[in-house]
Amino acid sequence: MGKSSGNAQGKQQLKWWQLTLLGVAGTIGTGYFLGSSLAISIGGPAVLIAYLLAAAGTYVVFDALARMTAKQPEQGSFRSYAKKAFGNWAGFGSGWIYWFSELLIMGSQLSALAIFARFWFPAVPMWVFAAGFGLAGLVIVFFGNKGFDRVENVLAVVKLAAMVMFLVLAVALLAGWIGGGKYTPRLPLSGQALFPAGTVGLWSAFIFAFYAYGGIEVLGIMSYRLKQPEEAPKAGKVMLITLAALYVVSIGLAVTMVPLKAFNPEESPFVLALRSDRLAFVPHLFNGVLITAGFSTMTASLYAVTSMMITLAQEGDAPRLFARKWKKKYPLLALSLILCGLVAAVLLSLLLPGKVYEYITTAAGIMLLYNWAFILLSSGKLLESSGLNSFKRWSGLTLIAAAISGTLFHKLSRPGFFISLILVALIAVCDFIVQRVRKKKQAASRVEQGGQKETAELQPLPGGLTFRIKGIRLRRSKG
Repeated sequence: MGKSSGNAQGKQQLKWWQLTLLGVAGTIGTGYFLGSSLAISIGGPAVLIAYLLAAAGTYVVFDALARMTAKQPEQGSFRSYAKKAFGNWAGFGSGWIYWFSELLIMGSQLSALAIFARFWFPAVPMWVFAAGFGLAGLVIVFFGNKGFDRVENVLAVVKLAAMVMFLVLAVALLAGWIGGGKYTPRLPLSGQALFPAGTVGLWSAFIFAFYAYGGIEVLGIMSYRLKQPEEAPKAGKVMLITLAALYVVSIGLAVTMVPLKAFNPEESPFVLALRSDRLAFVPHLFNGVLITAGFSTMTASLYAVTSMMITLAQEGDAPRLFARKWKKKYPLLALSLILCGLVAAVLLSLLLPGKVYEYITTAAGIMLLYNWAFILLSSGKLLESSGLNSFKRWSGLTLIAAAISGTLFHKLSRPGFFISLILVALIAVCDFIVQRVRKKKQAASRVEQGGQKETAELQPLPGGLTFRIKGIRLRRSKG
């Protein structure tokens, strides 16, 4: 899954089509390049339907977020809207759900990068590559590389170029312009070929289709930089139509060129599809592009999760020490906490080398959808109610619920569902404690302010008489 770095470059304003391009390039990431293999292996070629439905659900979420931004731009975006709609507890919950979803997304991306790297070095354990990429990302974020935004823009172009390269080569292989293909192309036209695992398989794969569109909440944050914020829904609509078309066409080509049994969570479907005796170098080239693109999205997610931690700490929803910066520049403590999460991901890749990507990706996708549900529910409170808006909101919530519940029906997805429940329960307990402590402090503050006010209102009596209350003797000053 891809993320825009979200670092606003000053007050630079964007046109709607620029935001669209940023969204397309920033959303394409490992959730698409590798996660689509999981979706195909679970649901078969019918996953194309899931990607179209996920695009519709994603648009509903972005539309709601963009309309709230157009009405009242907030740099805190979805977290600020949740707080306004439901109170402090919702701001706390939304912020921490987003933080954990981003942390899990980074774990998923590290696992994907390790899988890509093992394409060349299959004997090296996954955890070695995961640790190496994680440390490299932390170093970049720690030093706050000022040129990273420009690098991100270049890498975004690289990702789009990789997709175009795949489409051109795939068409050339199918048309016979390039010979030596490893697989015999075959269109999955029968019901059994389209739905090899039935509707339950398609349902189980739905979460991975949604995961490929992850990143629109960051695009919502960037919407406040538009010259005309009311054009944000148009930017989102064009972005999602473009993404849906790219996803459906590229995955459609992949399932035509590769037998279903060949898809696996250890290889990108696009690398599989491009294997040819005449193009022996292309899978290696494409794999290098995937590593480059995946590392850019992983590091951008690190920026996002570090920024969210600092914001939570500054606003009292996390220990304030995490807002401190070493030498007033380096977010050492915030990154130390994030490092603990990345270490956990690396340990998982060591203990569960064959399953960690599926588990973490499922949990990350579910946590992402929890936050999207917060966005839709907040929009119901903050935007003007109409029949169309209500229909879109409840349609989006229904699609989100379908994607989450579908994870219960597949053995690879089910552990991720329970991981997400454990994290939500942990956030809910912490939220309850924080709100109780906050209320007690506010009550104590009101009592203290009330006492100070009463003291300030006491006036000396004529003749210099002063007194203290409750049995303390009266005293008359001299003169």
